[in-house]
Amino acid sequence: MTEPMFDVVVVGAGPAGSAAALAAARAGRSVALLERGPHPGSKNVYGGVVYGRVLDELVPGWWEDMPVQRWVTRRSTMVMTEEQAVTVDVRSQAWGRPPYNGATALRADLDAWLAGLAEEAGAVLVTSTVATGLLRDARGAVTGVRTDRPDGDLTARVVIACDGVNSFLAKEAGLFSGRDTARHTSLGVKETLALPREVIEERFALRGRDGLDLEILGCTRGIPGGGFLYTNLDSLSVGVVVGLKGLADSGVRPEELLAGLKAHPAVEPLVRGAELKEYSAHLLPEGGHDTMPELVGDGILVAGDAAAMCLAAGVWLEGVNFALGAGMYAGRAAAAAVGRGDTSRKGLAPYRRMLEDSFVLADHRKLRRVPGLVFSERTQRRYPGLLCDLAEGFFQVDNPRPKPGLGRLLRRTASAHGVRLRHLMSDALTGWRSFG
Repeated sequence: MTEPMFDVVVVGAGPAGSAAALAAARAGRSVALLERGPHPGSKNVYGGVVYGRVLDELVPGWWEDMPVQRWVTRRSTMVMTEEQAVTVDVRSQAWGRPPYNGATALRADLDAWLAGLAEEAGAVLVTSTVATGLLRDARGAVTGVRTDRPDGDLTARVVIACDGVNSFLAKEAGLFSGRDTARHTSLGVKETLALPREVIEERFALRGRDGLDLEILGCTRGIPGGGFLYTNLDSLSVGVVVGLKGLADSGVRPEELLAGLKAHPAVEPLVRGAELKEYSAHLLPEGGHDTMPELVGDGILVAGDAAAMCLAAGVWLEGVNFALGAGMYAGRAAAAAVGRGDTSRKGLAPYRRMLEDSFVLADHRKLRRVPGLVFSERTQRRYPGLLCDLAEGFFQVDNPRPKPGLGRLLRRTASAHGVRLRHLMSDALTGWRSFG
């Protein structure tokens, strides 16, 4: 029997893939890391935040070398209607010191850095290469990948699929059987807007390398989704994330939603005078825990967006941290299975147990109801107006009439927006159980 070319082939040099390649190479295995673009990060859109606790384990002291734009010392959530906005703003200077809480990073820089670490550990980076399918043995076990390279296929003891949302490798392996992935997919569109560093710091009340993470609900015309704005060193990342089905049903183009967000009275002053540097779009898995495929097959593991390990719930978008954690555990599980000489589904099963014992599946399981809550009709179409009117009514001065009590104001405002208090309390309880 011909020996495989590599112990592990990882498909996709995003955060999950590079973390998997890094972990497997550090364990002494021969690793190939495939990337379809000319370099890692070349085909990715990212305007978000990396939270570093998983990196503490993967890359100790990561903050000394990671290509950080700004350290997030402000986290804000804004709820808006066409003419209103209510914002909860949290600031902590402790987040701007080691070991740091979160950082904004440009995806091209982040992916290149992570892939470089994998190369330093011994992985072979193969760029401009598309994995077009799986290789299998007579028993049906995965034994490598077919590629579009003229020199042919890559054989391996284990394939780790990190090929992004709607992973065709996971589907070909039968791991998505019976799951409607299209119904749980969102489209993220983003603009990178250039602004001088000093303007950003003055406009957003920041100093030095401090940064802001702003998440927005009520900016998508009732289409399930939300928006975001993040500060980089000398640019802003502004965008919206919306469900594909809702977007298609609405007949609205995503760039219209983004233009409307930038023109909103609460956002326009923040982006005024900025110069467009980049516009990009990217598909995201949105369903969370209940839409994940099987994660383990004979000779194959799935991680990151390919495994629907992303919580894209309107105002809240988190995927990079899950990708890093899942990739790290996939690399370790693959390396251990190769060492034991058992890369069957059973031999690779410890990967699932590692995920269950970590934040990756624990958080997804805990938050499994959040996508349904955030994408619900009440949250998307009724609650933004209710919350804005409630806040406006609370601060409205109607002298000489006496100010209504908060309970009366809540009942009146909820009724005006067609929300029953029992539904409001039920949704609040669901949120409390998820985050509490």
